[in-house]
Amino acid sequence: MEYEVIYMKADYEPWWMFEDWEKTIQSRRTFATAHEALEYLCDLKKEFGVKYNYQEERKGCFFAYWSDSERIFCEGCDEDLQIFHGIISLADGKPSSFMSINNSNI
Repeated sequence: MEYEVIYMKADYEPWWMFEDWEKTIQSRRTFATAHEALEYLCDLKKEFGVKYNYQEERKGCFFAYWSDSERIFCEGCDEDLQIFHGIISLADGKPSSFMSINNSNI
């Protein structure tokens, strides 16, 4: 099994995973074990938690962070859009909570 932690930056939360979501990827790290991936994920969540004012988690594998001051103007919609810093945890290419993986695999 392959484990990944992806950091994306977009004007939408990571759980939407819109068609071109992979174009928003800022970094992608791959790990051989769930334990290594979980350690990195925890470190990244801690770093982002300190850096951004707000955060939300969904399904144990999607994590969004944002601050009121970080917005981008959308010409097509004629308004300011919130920028989100998203983290996604994947197991074999599918969103997965590393916490729910059987401890014998960690």
